[in-house]
Amino acid sequence: MEMVEEGQKQPKISQKRIELEDIVEEGGEDRISALQDCLLLEILSRLPSTEGAIRTSTLSKRWEHLWTSLPNLRFRYYDDNRPLSDFVSFVDKTLSQCRHLKLKRLYVRRTDSEVKLFDQNFFTSSFLTELRLWNCMYDPTEAISWKNLRYLRIGYARLDEDLIENILSGSPELETFVLEDCYGFSFLDITSKSVNLVLTGYRNSKPEYAGVGDVIKINAPNILSLTIDDCLEMRKLLLLNVASLVEANLDYVFITYLNPIPKKVKAEMLKEIITNLHYVKELNIGMDCYKLLNRLKAKGFTIPSNIKFLPSAYHWSDRYG
Repeated sequence: MEMVEEGQKQPKISQKRIELEDIVEEGGEDRISALQDCLLLEILSRLPSTEGAIRTSTLSKRWEHLWTSLPNLRFRYYDDNRPLSDFVSFVDKTLSQCRHLKLKRLYVRRTDSEVKLFDQNFFTSSFLTELRLWNCMYDPTEAISWKNLRYLRIGYARLDEDLIENILSGSPELETFVLEDCYGFSFLDITSKSVNLVLTGYRNSKPEYAGVGDVIKINAPNILSLTIDDCLEMRKLLLLNVASLVEANLDYVFITYLNPIPKKVKAEMLKEIITNLHYVKELNIGMDCYKLLNRLKAKGFTIPSNIKFLPSAYHWSDRYG
C-alpha cells in the first residue's frame, strides 16, 4: 500500500471491494465490523491521521486492537495547542503498541526543533520498508538494522559521518536515500550499490557547527542517480567518485550569508562538476545552474551534449541571489 502525501489524490477503492456508504446506510457499525480485517485496515489507513485511526479502538471490542496492525503510521506536529512533550509521548506509546511485524511505513513530520523520539527497538525494525522523518534526533546505541528498508528520507536533522555510515551499512536493500536540509556532515561516503542519492538542500546555520560543511565531498562510486537541488549553505561541493552515474539532476543555488560567493566562482564550480559528469547519459540542470552555464558559454566554454534543461518549479536565486 503506497503512502499518500498531503495534497495528493487518494487512490480509488474498488466498489467491488467495499462500498462504505452503502454499508453504513444499510447496517451501521455492526455491518462494518463484520468486514474482514484487511478491509477494515484499508478504511483505517485512509483516515487523515494515525491518531484518528487509534480513536476507533473505543468503538467496540472488534476495533480495540485493530489499528495496531496498520502497515502505515503517520504523525504530524505543527506547533498546535498541545505541548511538544505530549506529541513525543504519543508517538513513543503508539510505536510501542503497534505490531512491528505489520509496520512497513513510518511518517513523522514536525516543524519545531529536533527532538528524540525513538528507542533502540526502532533502529532494529527489520520489517520497515519506508521511512520519512523530519526534525527528529537519531541516537542509536547499537548498529542499525533496517534489513528491508528501501526508501529513506531524513529532513532537518543533524547527521555526522559515523551515523550516516551506520544507516547505510544497516540498510542493505536501500534504493533511495534523501537528505533534506540536514547538517553536521562534510563527507558523504556511499559504497552501497543501486542507491539513488538525493541531496535537497544543506543547512549550516547552527553556531555550534560553524565551519562544518563549508566544503561537502561526495564519494559514491556505485550510485546510479544523483540529484542535488534547493539551497546549499556551503562554499564548495566536490564530487570525488560517482563513476557509475547514469542520471544526474542539478538544480541548486549556493547560499552564504557572510562573504557571498562571486558568480564567477560559482560558475567555475559548476564547470568542474559538469566536466566530471561528461560520461553521464542524462544530465539535467535547473534554471539557476542554467544561468551560470550561460556565463561559462559566453567565456567560450563548450556545453556538453548530454546536458538538458530542467525547468525549475522555483528559482532559488530570485530570493537568495
